[in-house]
Amino acid sequence: MNWSKAIIDAVWQHGRVLPEADGAAWRQDACGAWMRREHFGQEDAEFGWKIEPIATGGPATPENLRPFHCRNRYDLANGKAHCRVTADRANAPAVEYVRPPRNRQL
Repeated sequence: MNWSKAIIDAVWQHGRVLPEADGAAWRQDACGAWMRREHFGQEDAEFGWKIEPIATGGPATPENLRPFHCRNRYDLANGKAHCRVTADRANAPAVEYVRPPRNRQL
């Protein structure tokens, strides 16, 4: 689907912002996977993301749309995220930010 810049920007705002990451460039989806703003629509990018509807039959407005990593999706039938990728915090202390952000397959 061809999304307008206004919709893309509004949906990006639904991504989870972490205090240690620049929210203009980095967000996490509902699965915890890192997404990079400039990688919208890039399915082969490590931090690529897309827009997913979260309401069956609802209008394509920011209230009914969410950002998801390209390998994750929203399962409309079950009303929850279907996660295949999440942030990778392996070997990182709980209080430390992982630089650079990284993802792992579930």
